[in-house]
Amino acid sequence: MVPMQDAPPRVGYADLVAMPDDGRRYEIHGGGLAVTAPFDIVFDEYDVVQPDVVFFRAERLHLLDPNAVTRAAPDIVVEVLSPSTAAVDRGRKMQMFARYAVPEYWIVDPLERRIEVHVLVDGAYRQDQAALPGDTVRSVLLPDLKFPAACIFTFP
Repeated sequence: MVPMQDAPPRVGYADLVAMPDDGRRYEIHGGGLAVTAPFDIVFDEYDVVQPDVVFFRAERLHLLDPNAVTRAAPDIVVEVLSPSTAAVDRGRKMQMFARYAVPEYWIVDPLERRIEVHVLVDGAYRQDQAALPGDTVRSVLLPDLKFPAACIFTFP
């Protein structure tokens, strides 16, 4: 007979709030903890993220309170890949953003100098664009949002 093992406890938003102010930045994926940026998006008790960039359309700004966490899904989420976050950004986080109906998910890959625009279609992301420095990045959700991809990868 196989001995029973305790399942690891799930980490929830209450646990996140109780974390020490130790200079680290935390987020939760399906009850597990990861480190990232400082703006909490609380989808539910077990899915809390801090994307690199979020965008809310003007007509949805009333959903934001600068003094509280945000419980509404952004219109666009942008994640900048790093070697330590690429697998999570392309995997669990991408699936989570689709599950919570974020209309566009952008991935900026500084090593490949590429910006991917993923659009939510029937509950899953479809890559609409993979822009390189010579291309123009275009949002599907916001047709007026367009800019040269090179400006993201050009440093003064």
